[in-house]
Amino acid sequence: MMITRRRFLAITAAAMAAPAQASPVRWRGRAMGADVGVTLDAPESAAIPAIQKVKALLSTCENLFSLHDPNSTLSRLNRERRLSFPPDRFYRLVELCSEMHILTEGRFDPTIQPAWRAMATGGDVEAARAAIGWERVSHSSKDIRLGPGQALSLNGIAQGYATDLVTRALRDAGMSKVLVNIGEYHGIGRHWNLGVSDPLYGIVAIRRMRDRAMATSSPGALLFDDNASHIVNPLETSVAHWSTVSIEADYATVADALSTALCHASSEEIKSVLRNSRASPLAICVGHDGKIEFISR
Repeated sequence: MMITRRRFLAITAAAMAAPAQASPVRWRGRAMGADVGVTLDAPESAAIPAIQKVKALLSTCENLFSLHDPNSTLSRLNRERRLSFPPDRFYRLVELCSEMHILTEGRFDPTIQPAWRAMATGGDVEAARAAIGWERVSHSSKDIRLGPGQALSLNGIAQGYATDLVTRALRDAGMSKVLVNIGEYHGIGRHWNLGVSDPLYGIVAIRRMRDRAMATSSPGALLFDDNASHIVNPLETSVAHWSTVSIEADYATVADALSTALCHASSEEIKSVLRNSRASPLAICVGHDGKIEFISR
């Protein structure tokens, strides 16, 4: 299991009426620190083997990205600060972290883990923040190295990445109408209703999506003893700009990273980031006063 979710999982999903010729097959479980589930518009004879593949893939993701498992790939990297010949899926996610770091102008930064831990345990946060800096992480397909004092958390992107991996695996298995929930959502093949929720104001919007993904971050859903948010701003110490940020995009990986990164960004800053993304993102932002703002590029 991964570290306790850094975001309030505020999206609730409900499938639209299933086609008359079939009832959806649903699987529910827990993986990567979140309640997970898959809804398939397919006969049980095809859906059950596909779900077994999902379970195996989620086990692989936990072995790669878990902060709690001392034997995971991420834990070994954090402990030794060097990883030779990283597994392909791990290296691909590290590459995506770099893309998101550049896209968000540093607002997405997995090196916040020492600062997060200091906040959670009452440690020296200021000293821990000195380790933040993705630019000090070197990475290639042969070697990943962390800078002095650094450790990574992939909790702001790994669930989205797993969601996309599972969606792709189900599509490859012949499942054409699927709703995947691995902490973030990806629905393909037909329209799905997704309710966007804020921990204070409840359901604030309903999105009807097809072949799209959605992720949500709510800074106030978990506060430490000093009322600091569990979502760390890598650029500066500040109060989150929004109560909730939901991102709708072509890929759950992008939606996950942006929903985390943009909680401390202004409307204009968000618009600038979305403008430079190739995943056609839309931001649904809830202010601390409950006002809802839809921001697109």
